[in-house]
Amino acid sequence: MDKIVMVETSARHIHVTQEVLETLFGEGATLTNKKDLSQPGQFACVEKVKVVGPKGEFNMSILGPVRKDTQVELSMSDARKIGIPAPIKESGDVAGTPGCKLIGPRGQVDISQGVMVAKRHVHLDPETAEKFGIVDKQIVSVKVGANGRNVIFGDVVARVSSSYAPAVHLDTDEANAAGLIGTVDGEIITE
Repeated sequence: MDKIVMVETSARHIHVTQEVLETLFGEGATLTNKKDLSQPGQFACVEKVKVVGPKGEFNMSILGPVRKDTQVELSMSDARKIGIPAPIKESGDVAGTPGCKLIGPRGQVDISQGVMVAKRHVHLDPETAEKFGIVDKQIVSVKVGANGRNVIFGDVVARVSSSYAPAVHLDTDEANAAGLIGTVDGEIITE
């Protein structure tokens, strides 16, 4: 059985706590939904912040809703450009990651941790995971590519939850390596 799933490029972005949001945008600040994302309840926000490292900075979009930890997700190229030695980590696991400065229109904050290169992953709902024979935290591969740049990405962590919709998330470096433009289909390989 083919295990076909949507593959998306996850560009650099930031998740913030309510406390950090209010420091950057003012007391009582809320996130403004600009566009719904493929994962249920997740959205790109109108609000942007400046992420500053020792060598440079980026203006980055916030993804909502607010989270329990502030987290900056970069590609390896992005991390090198701004001079932060960001480790590859599963999204949400900020322990042992470096920090940076965040600047918003109403304030700034130095976060002590949270900068990472998100480990490539596939979101699956339990029904699709069962159909594919995949369990939470299983490491799989994903075959994808276009324009003569077919690639099999290994070390893709499966994340299974009833709050997810099936989708593989690659960062911009990974998507560019496979010549991907927009959303494409990929094949999960479990053997």
